[in-house]
Amino acid sequence: MKISIITATYNSGATLRDTMESVLAQDYDDFEHIIVDGCSKDNTLEIVRELEPRYNGRLRWISEPDRGIYDAMNKGILMAGGDVVGLLNSDDFYTSEDVLSTVNREIREFDAVYGDVHYVDPKDTATPVRFYSSAPFRRWKMRLGFMPAHPSFYCRRTVYTRYGLFDRDFKVAADFEQLLRLIYVNRIFTKYIPKDFVTMRTGGASSSGFESHKKIIRDHLRAYRKNGVSSNLFLESLRYAYRIGELIKFKLLR
Repeated sequence: MKISIITATYNSGATLRDTMESVLAQDYDDFEHIIVDGCSKDNTLEIVRELEPRYNGRLRWISEPDRGIYDAMNKGILMAGGDVVGLLNSDDFYTSEDVLSTVNREIREFDAVYGDVHYVDPKDTATPVRFYSSAPFRRWKMRLGFMPAHPSFYCRRTVYTRYGLFDRDFKVAADFEQLLRLIYVNRIFTKYIPKDFVTMRTGGASSSGFESHKKIIRDHLRAYRKNGVSSNLFLESLRYAYRIGELIKFKLLR
């Protein structure tokens, strides 16, 4: 089963090498890595060209203007030739060498699988600062703004063909809108895998402070309206109370 990994880049020279090395280290080799670059002005493409020979034909890349990260991800999904598609951000990397082999084994009877991720400080990628477990996720919790850890989400390409790609009108939470559409509205058949898939550096587009969270809430409320899902600001606020509790628990257990 071929797996397509999509990585959107823009001036990602400081972190992309880690991303690509983690792909090359996988113990499953039936994959293609698609890098969609938005005309980077740093050394991003130098790193891509340097590591390309080690892929033995399994790397494809383009560099052209785009309309943001979700537009780039859509381009990558449309380029994909695999049976299954996953997204790996250019400042993230696989936590272990058996992520793709696990996906291949577990997705056989499902439309999609997902697992866990953890966050690290960009200056210390060996020490977790927060875990994001998808274990508590349930379909009904999407009305409260919950979703599986999107960087761990691997989905059959035919699902995207049937139900659509990212809606580029959503600036910071197109991932939530898409999963709401796939999981909550269209009820695709999913499975949780209790495994840490991805190591994520803090400070990304959806984790950059109070203003970012305000934008996320606005996007979530728009996503509910677009998809005819009943929710409101109060239900959304419950998610933040839960996350604060989880963060306190993580700090106490360290």
